[in-house]
Amino acid sequence: MTLPEDSVLLRIFVGESDRHGHQPLYEAIVLKARELKLAGATVLRSPLGFGASSHLHTAKILRLSDDLPMVIEIVDTEEKIQAFLPVLDPMMGGGLVTMEKVRVLHYRGATKPA
Repeated sequence: MTLPEDSVLLRIFVGESDRHGHQPLYEAIVLKARELKLAGATVLRSPLGFGASSHLHTAKILRLSDDLPMVIEIVDTEEKIQAFLPVLDPMMGGGLVTMEKVRVLHYRGATKPA
């Protein structure tokens, strides 16, 4: 698969404890993106953050949180990202979703050493 230089980044902010059915929401989103053959997805776990409620979520030792911020980033063509949004919407109970144009410099699998 190749990606055009002008692509789109979908960024989804959720909590670590958010669920979709029986699985973590971030996992459900990535698996659905893979099932729909989007180019790729990455989940990032943050040690600190807050959202619409202004409740601070932190990984500090004295105040452990079981709901750390999670960010899912998905890059693909604008058409494929737009087609994914109606699938994503019913999965989300809360959170933030952003979309921005990105310039893909290269997208390729790792090469195996000879």
